[in-house]
Amino acid sequence: MKNGRKNGHRNGKVRVAIVGAGNCASSFVQGVQYYRDASPKDFVPGLMHVSLGGYHVSDIEFVAAFDIDKNKVGKDLSEAIFTTPNNTVKFSDVPKLGVKVERGMTHDGIGKYVADLVEKAPGPTSDVVGILKKSQADVLVSYLPVGSEEATKWYVEQALQAGVAFVNCIPVFIAREPYWQQRFAEKNLPIIGDDIKSQVGATIIHRVLTRLFRERGVKLERTYQLNFGG
Repeated sequence: MKNGRKNGHRNGKVRVAIVGAGNCASSFVQGVQYYRDASPKDFVPGLMHVSLGGYHVSDIEFVAAFDIDKNKVGKDLSEAIFTTPNNTVKFSDVPKLGVKVERGMTHDGIGKYVADLVEKAPGPTSDVVGILKKSQADVLVSYLPVGSEEATKWYVEQALQAGVAFVNCIPVFIAREPYWQQRFAEKNLPIIGDDIKSQVGATIIHRVLTRLFRERGVKLERTYQLNFGG
């Protein structure tokens, strides 16, 4: 957090802005609602930590969201996450959040498999930096489609200008690059990524299988995974 410690923030919350109100964002928003009353003393399936660094799941507060889909822009985030073409499982009701989905930057941020399903919202790109500042966001979480390299870099720049942390949830080299590490370090901002594994998704299954092959004496010359599974 840009304020360093929980008691450094005015209300002890982690104020989150989201880029891309798609299926992953839907699961994230639903998950915060679903686990908000979880006890830190209990084992909770699906969570590694109910409380981390003094923050409980319920301390996550959504304050801004950006997308380019005509069906989502202008809607409350709680409604946008259940809007077509999203089709993730609904496992929790989400009350109105008072967060309007703003028009984001497109660049290469439309996945090729949904390009025919998504109609871009009309109008110019919203003032992302201004919105991040006005909403007092602590962190910008990017759920852009895999392969959105230019769009990711654009949003990274917005985060730097706004003075917020950045979580890159797709495999575009940002957090591991010395260039970006240095720029965020200079502003005393966290940057996390690259890519986020789901609980039992394709990435972790692929990793476990490759380890199994090695332990059983199989020599792997090359390997790849599809971007779905689990």
